[in-house]
Amino acid sequence: MRKLLPILIVALIAISSCKYEKLLKSSDYSLKYKKALEYYAEEDYTRADGLFEQLKPVLKGTSQADTVFFYSAYCNYHQGNYLLAAYYFDEFRRTYGNSHFVEEAEFMNAYCNYKLSPRPSLDQGNTYQAISLFALYMSRYPNSDRIDECVQYVNELRNKLAEKSFNSAMLYYDLGDYKAAVVAFNNCLDEFPNSKYREDIMYLILKSRFLLAEFSIAEKKTERYQQTVDEYYSFVGEFPESEHYEEAVTIFNQSQSHLKN
Repeated sequence: MRKLLPILIVALIAISSCKYEKLLKSSDYSLKYKKALEYYAEEDYTRADGLFEQLKPVLKGTSQADTVFFYSAYCNYHQGNYLLAAYYFDEFRRTYGNSHFVEEAEFMNAYCNYKLSPRPSLDQGNTYQAISLFALYMSRYPNSDRIDECVQYVNELRNKLAEKSFNSAMLYYDLGDYKAAVVAFNNCLDEFPNSKYREDIMYLILKSRFLLAEFSIAEKKTERYQQTVDEYYSFVGEFPESEHYEEAVTIFNQSQSHLKN
């Protein structure tokens, strides 16, 4: 019996494949529609979508058209084809604006772009797109049960953008281009004022200003040491118990000493 089991499984698969191929060639669209939904319910998304794709042009303009298009988009989502799924969900919104599936489609368009958002070191086009789409969804459906979920995703995406901005600024700092580092760190603060990097950024601005002053020509030293002192007050005023406090005080004292001399 154990020897026969693999043979039986192969035979059943072959029979199932033959039935599916026969169904694809059939002109019985009611049966195709029924079987497509059955395959979808069984999580056989490849076969379900094969039938949905055949049904799209046939059922266009009928009461079943939006269902076919909507489930086809979901088939791609479940198979990890997020780029195509996002395209279909967006196309659904534009084509079937009055469907009862449209709210779900708009959320899924945003969520697919969220899934496409890459690690911080890569281009963040999908990240910005996802944030924009989640914001649009929340403005259109302010009473949705998914508002908290959307806020969570947006915060996560913004943290990723903040990390990318912070890392970009750190490149200037690590290369010793302290003037560019100050600009980049300030830009990061302006765009992401409440990020988890705020304390480190403000400290690095202080240190960058000090190092910029140290390596400046004589005519610019006084101005730049004064900017360092001003930056010190901003930093310790906001983070008086920072782990960088002692080094910040050292920078302040050295700057003051230069200014007195």
